[in-house]
Amino acid sequence: MITCTETWPGLMDHCEQAMRAVFPENSVSRVRRTGCSNVKVYSKHLPCLFPQHGPGKKHQRSITLEPWQQEIVDAHPWEFIRGLIHSDGCRITNWTTRMVGGERKRYEYPRYFFTNVSDDIRRLYTDTLDKLGIEWTHCARNGNPYNISIARKTSVALLDTHVGPKH
Repeated sequence: MITCTETWPGLMDHCEQAMRAVFPENSVSRVRRTGCSNVKVYSKHLPCLFPQHGPGKKHQRSITLEPWQQEIVDAHPWEFIRGLIHSDGCRITNWTTRMVGGERKRYEYPRYFFTNVSDDIRRLYTDTLDKLGIEWTHCARNGNPYNISIARKTSVALLDTHVGPKH
């Protein structure tokens, strides 16, 4: 089961399409909840595809990719990054002010954020960004290093090209 907010119906559609592609013989359904929908599929093979799943909170257990999973990420890094940003990230317009010719001017620029409490998931994200040549920084909030920021113009442009907006 994957829970998707009602704000992004296109992501629910992609989630359902992916489940149907991986499990063409299984029934895929949506169950509406307040403000969200659960996209569900039942299969005895889910633990084979997602061996990271287990009891407890994901940030309290090891999240590492099996070699066969890493091969898929290496072959499709942009799809991996897109999935992570669409699930736990966003693209915003950030702003600051600067003095220009003695006058304070507002300066706006696009920026991506990815936020996850799991050190392992953040590392999977940043390792893939490194392989793609995307410049990133930690953006700690209240002393917590849970946010990864991408603000360099060339890196944002690459993400814009390959990730696309949530819909």
